[in-house]
Amino acid sequence: MNGNALQLGEKLSQRKSLSAVVGLGYVGLPLAMEFANAGYDVVGFDVSEPVVATLNSGRAHIQDVSSEEVEKHVRSGKFRATTDPSILAQCDTICVCVPTPLNKIKDPDLSFVVNVAGAIRDHIRAGQLIILESTTYPGTTREVFLPILEQSGLRVDEDFFVCFSPERVDPGNTTWHTLNTPKVIGGVSPLSLEMGLTFYGSIFQTMVPVESAEAAELVKVYENTFRMVNIALANEMAQTCDRLGLDVWGVIEAAATKPFGFMKFMPGPGLGGHCIPLDPHYLSWKMRTLEFKTRLIELASEINSDMPAYVVRKVARALNDNSRAVRGSWVLVLGIAYKRDVDDIRESPALEIIRQLQQEGAQVLYHDPLCPVIIDDGHTRITGLPMRSVPLTPGLLSALDAVVVVTDHTSVNYHDIAQHTSLVIDTRGVMRNVKGSARVVGLSGSQAVPEPQAPALYAVAG
Repeated sequence: MNGNALQLGEKLSQRKSLSAVVGLGYVGLPLAMEFANAGYDVVGFDVSEPVVATLNSGRAHIQDVSSEEVEKHVRSGKFRATTDPSILAQCDTICVCVPTPLNKIKDPDLSFVVNVAGAIRDHIRAGQLIILESTTYPGTTREVFLPILEQSGLRVDEDFFVCFSPERVDPGNTTWHTLNTPKVIGGVSPLSLEMGLTFYGSIFQTMVPVESAEAAELVKVYENTFRMVNIALANEMAQTCDRLGLDVWGVIEAAATKPFGFMKFMPGPGLGGHCIPLDPHYLSWKMRTLEFKTRLIELASEINSDMPAYVVRKVARALNDNSRAVRGSWVLVLGIAYKRDVDDIRESPALEIIRQLQQEGAQVLYHDPLCPVIIDDGHTRITGLPMRSVPLTPGLLSALDAVVVVTDHTSVNYHDIAQHTSLVIDTRGVMRNVKGSARVVGLSGSQAVPEPQAPALYAVAG
């Protein structure tokens, strides 16, 4: 171990290092708070001046971090935020948590990662540990990120150290969070991995070292590919049940009683969020460069991408059964966040459902207690933006032609929906046990909930 490694290791073991987190969103801010909780001094870097100003005033801008926690660390001096990249020269550790979106043809867009690597290169010094957390394809850390850093003239393992440790954030999950979720990490070399384990091992409850940065990168995309493929199977099962006239929710719940060899995944209106709809395409893109086609990923993506259109077709048929056309009908989309009880609408299928309903001529409203407004970000293609959440009054509900349950927030009173609305298209199965006068149409052909039966008793002759 060289002198830079020994010096950095001593700082980390005594928690006297200054840690930077680059990107203060859903991944970066919780990570910064855990660093501060562990006793490290933390500086957060973000290009957004409003985000930096909000945090420095002691207020959080994301749901999973409380303003009380931010205010505590700002007041104690353990945390501060800045838009000045020169602060990176003072830091002993730098964790990069910036977006890695897809472009229009679903190829990786590494512009945020490349820009941050350039900023670090311009301020890098000997004795720093740099950890990339942004989800990406295997090879990014070594083939894209590291060469930019070495343009500084410094060399990995001689002067600085580089790891990849994938974020594992599940917004809204109150059981598994940043601290107690096992932390996978891989280095571009054994020495870099040792430095990464020294730092992260002092913060996270469980460390999972892997053989290389590439292995750690693949762990992340494999995790989300696993979920994406299994959700696609559940979505295809919903369409299968629709044609068979069966209740997909009942079929899945019955299958889930098997105590081995089965894992329950639920169907829905499509994929959303910052991971599952995007990450598998990073792996597909990488494998295409190696002349290998990831056929299962492509097929699963096709199934999931079609679900918003499938939902709109269900709405059209249900309205037709009520002697109504989609064009001119008043339709309320209930929930626009990408999943229950979060305020995140990134990649939400609700946006595509709204767009397609508008395209078919429907007058579309929405209600979401956590997402009060949809603004024009240049991608939604929804008309009439900004669009604001409307209150669920009995008068409004009774005047609607249909309600489409897209996100099943627990704070919504579904009994009121069933009581005051004539037609509900339920994509989440939340109305199965709700009594009311509304006609409920599920993802599949039946929405029946059988009464529980006592087990049959058989006399055994002896």
